[in-house]
Amino acid sequence: VQAASSEVSDHLSSKLLSKTHTRSAVDLPSRRPHRSLNRKLIRACESLLIFITFSVRSQDIRNTVGNIPMEWYKDYPHIGYDLEGKKIFKPIRNKDELDEFLDKMENPDYWRTVQDKMTGADIRLSDEQVDLVHRLQQGKFGDVNFNEYEPAIDFFSNEVMIHPVTNRPQDKRSFIPSLIEKEKVGKLVHAIKMGWIKPHRPKETTPQYYDLWAKEDPNSILGRHKMHIPAPKMKLPGHEESYNPPPEYLMSEEERLAWEQQDPEYRKLSFLPQKLACLRAVPAYSRFIHERFERCLDLYLCPRQRKMRVNVNPEDLIPKLPKPKDLQPFPTTQSLVYRGHSSLVRSISISPSGQWLVSGSDDCTVRFWEVSTARCLKTVEVGGAVKGVAWNPNLSICLVAVSYDDTVVLLNPGLGDRLVCTATDQLISSYEEPEEVKDQPVQWAVAEGEGHEQGHRLILKHPKAVRQVTWHGKGDYLACVIPDNGSSLQVVIHQVSKRRTQNPFRKNKGLVQCVSFHPIRPYFFVATQRYVRVYNLIKQELTKKLMANCKWISSMAIHPGGDNVICGSYDCRLAWFDLDLSTKPYKVLRQHKKALRSVAYHRHYPLFVSGSDDGNVIVCHGMVYNDLLQNPLIVPVKVLKGHTITHDLGVLDVTFHPTQPWVFSSGADGTVRLFT
Repeated sequence: VQAASSEVSDHLSSKLLSKTHTRSAVDLPSRRPHRSLNRKLIRACESLLIFITFSVRSQDIRNTVGNIPMEWYKDYPHIGYDLEGKKIFKPIRNKDELDEFLDKMENPDYWRTVQDKMTGADIRLSDEQVDLVHRLQQGKFGDVNFNEYEPAIDFFSNEVMIHPVTNRPQDKRSFIPSLIEKEKVGKLVHAIKMGWIKPHRPKETTPQYYDLWAKEDPNSILGRHKMHIPAPKMKLPGHEESYNPPPEYLMSEEERLAWEQQDPEYRKLSFLPQKLACLRAVPAYSRFIHERFERCLDLYLCPRQRKMRVNVNPEDLIPKLPKPKDLQPFPTTQSLVYRGHSSLVRSISISPSGQWLVSGSDDCTVRFWEVSTARCLKTVEVGGAVKGVAWNPNLSICLVAVSYDDTVVLLNPGLGDRLVCTATDQLISSYEEPEEVKDQPVQWAVAEGEGHEQGHRLILKHPKAVRQVTWHGKGDYLACVIPDNGSSLQVVIHQVSKRRTQNPFRKNKGLVQCVSFHPIRPYFFVATQRYVRVYNLIKQELTKKLMANCKWISSMAIHPGGDNVICGSYDCRLAWFDLDLSTKPYKVLRQHKKALRSVAYHRHYPLFVSGSDDGNVIVCHGMVYNDLLQNPLIVPVKVLKGHTITHDLGVLDVTFHPTQPWVFSSGADGTVRLFT
């Protein structure tokens, strides 16, 4: 541009000078140079015009901020600066989504309009630019005229040329021996003569054998392997392999027969010890080659693994639990024994006042005891072995549910406050039958005659044998378990005030073992062989399904707070569930050696108890904290013994006193014991 402008200025000055002088004949030959100068002037003016036009067009929109993220100007009204340093303000965009949609529908050039991030303005792409975008999207070259398939020019062909490519003469070092290489070769020859370097020998083709279990000396082939594990040594022969063993090692005839009947895998000795007169009389061992072959197979096939031993102090593995002395009170000694039953006592229950105890036995009797004196106040005979008894937890009602065979009897024992007993009889006698009698799976009948004198009030006949009875906390509902895997009628709930029976489940998933009502909320717990299902009685739906991780659940108890459940099983396990934590057991206790028969929580003290067929009653401290972030504290505190095992059965039922830290247990020895 500078060159063009200088030419323009020179040409204009020469024009002015030519006007001042008169034209002469001498000047005529100089017209041809002026003609070439005119052409240069035209070219310079064209280049100046192009530059000026470009600068005028682009100076108002050129953004001089450079290659920076434009998000930096997001919170500012301008988007950059032009060449003169003035702010480039963002275009006013007050379009909402509706205006954008209308513009998209009505503007035919909407699809080819893009926004310039540097200036914020909308730019309409030309046809050439759109074509360039399409070519780039298809993976083609940007230039239309570029031919990507041009014929290749073979510069270095296979045809031998007459003249060389370069006419450079050869180096002198290409045909004169190198002195440096001569010196290197001389050093190598001297090293081979002195024995410092040994030339490569031909590889030996003969196979080489290695001792797999060689000693770990540094010279052996296995000395380099740090993880080598030597083979285990064989057991040294003992006295039983002697030709003249001591008499206690010789087998009797019975032991010999038992040894021959055993499988070879389970025999302690693989041979029979023999007593011979002398060493010459020892016969050849028939299994010698077989045992050698087995030993070789063990060494060859059996893998060995190096285990890293971690030195841990055994005391660190024991959980740090509080001492039992700090967790008192809990039952420690046997205080009373309630004797009178002639057969095993399957079930016991205590009155809500804690003054009376009821027990049911296989001798077809139900006995009522006074807790403080162990005196039997009343004996009621029923028509079969009693499977379960349950005292109504409501203090204003004096009723005891007794199950035997397919019958459930509601008894009024007549113990305690006479006003309560009279009110209970009036409540039962004041029932009026409805006009429309609906079919029920259970037959309700009022006791009369001799049964009424003994205390029978209502008799409920079920289709099959009843295993368990349990009351709701308010004392009006009674749940019964009828274990029958093929029937849908396994659980029935009776309402005593209206004498109604309902089957809450259309079909039962598995054999029902026991059921229980939630102490606070309208939940119903059903325990099958491996699962505990929690149902919401109001919503009539399954709330939770607890996996006990045991083979067969035998009993279940619910914490008075309602958020924890314990389950006893026949495979000697006690599982504690935290309902807020998980559907799997929070802790599994394996304290008993035989099957657990019964578990129970105390209403007020942080205690729970389990009874087992090993004759023991184990009392545990189970503290549940109000802080949900703190896990329950479970500590076994006492093992209570006293029951004798009869017919492989020990403790059959356990229950706590409602107010005192006392526990009652009934056993197969026909006794009920009180531990205080």
